[in-house]
Amino acid sequence: MKQYLTPQRIAEITGGEYVGDEAGRGVRISGAAHDNREVKPGNLFICIRGERSDGHTFASSAFQAGAACCLAERVLDGAAGPYVLVGSTLEAIKQIGGYYRSLFDIPVIGITGSVGKTTVKELTAAVLGAKFHVHKTHENLNNELGVPLTLLSLHGNHGVAVIEMGVSDFGEMGRLAEMVRPDILVMTKIGYSHLEKFGDLAGVLRAKSEVFEYMKPGSVAVLNGGDELLREYDPGMRKILFGLGEQCDFRAENIRAEGTDAVICDIAYDSGRFTVKIPAYGSHLAPMAAAAAAVGRLLGLSDDDISRGLLTYTPVGGRANVRSTGYITLIDDCYNANPNSVKEALKSLSNLPGRRVAILGDMFELGESSDEQHRETGAEAARCGIEPLICCGDKAAMIHSGYIAAGGAGSRYYPSKAELAEALPELIKKGDAVLVKASHGMHFEEILPLLLGLREEV
Repeated sequence: MKQYLTPQRIAEITGGEYVGDEAGRGVRISGAAHDNREVKPGNLFICIRGERSDGHTFASSAFQAGAACCLAERVLDGAAGPYVLVGSTLEAIKQIGGYYRSLFDIPVIGITGSVGKTTVKELTAAVLGAKFHVHKTHENLNNELGVPLTLLSLHGNHGVAVIEMGVSDFGEMGRLAEMVRPDILVMTKIGYSHLEKFGDLAGVLRAKSEVFEYMKPGSVAVLNGGDELLREYDPGMRKILFGLGEQCDFRAENIRAEGTDAVICDIAYDSGRFTVKIPAYGSHLAPMAAAAAAVGRLLGLSDDDISRGLLTYTPVGGRANVRSTGYITLIDDCYNANPNSVKEALKSLSNLPGRRVAILGDMFELGESSDEQHRETGAEAARCGIEPLICCGDKAAMIHSGYIAAGGAGSRYYPSKAELAEALPELIKKGDAVLVKASHGMHFEEILPLLLGLREEV
């Protein structure tokens, strides 16, 4: 079966109209892009109408960069190459992505959950890389545009694909799963995210579990056994539990940290036990490594393969990246946050020597439970012995109050990043381990240069 597309085939898949000369109908297409600055020769360029710009206006520059074809919603006057005219480019690219995935008879692993998706995706890809040529989601292209773009980057040399799937409303997972159709599905946790849409944890589970309707007989669900909802959930297929407890089929035990450089643990399962080293910071990595190990064993990897693969893991930007400045140890975890991920980050921070400082900001999309969740996060910081706790943002005032109510000492609150920035030099001391974490919309990456620039006064 030919594992490539042509403009003619795209028109047939989408029910669109081919526009161009006869020679262009059979041009071979490889990959896709929706940003003209990222177009590579042979790509399909998708013209997306956005709030700030219209991709149709960049079609000419996409052709100049080597695009083989464009997908458009309106006539492209003076087009320098063929294009396919469709009613909706977003709907069309999903049709194309699903069709293209069907051309590949390789194991496809789906990764979803409320927290830790990208980390588990990277750990799983690292494990499978010991045996396979792995295709994986780039950065966080895990939505209804990113997933088909990821699928369209598959090529014949890939032996396995690891696809991250993120959703924020009901129905989205079904649309993603219809394209991905995973053979193995890893679900990390049912947590407090997007509650404005999902309502409560049961709603989160209902939204995530839409994926199981699109998995064929013989598929496997790898679920977090430490999550009560997932532990009790019946996906209608073989279920493997991962995590920390005895109830888990693949579990991480004897977890210990080598400072901020690595986490070491044993991975135990019914017929074996072996020790792994993950060259990154955070005790939360241990149960996630157990999930990756479960996928590895399902696909025929040995314990040695899995151990070797995990040694190649590197964290993705903004997710528990550790930087030592000679003045402080900075834990940059500011890519995103929800109550579950913040609590895990606080627990990992509590295992470090010296003064443990957390700079926490607002967590978004928590619905009616937002104040309660922020207060509970502050209480967790107190239980973890974090001192001082530095809070910034409107909702972060609740983190501050929750910390104080739980007996925490040394909390500071700043309504704005400007006020926080001014106070930072006095708050941070030499030798501190400093965690920075908030929802992405808080843009806490803006305070990182200030922390990295702190030096001892001479």
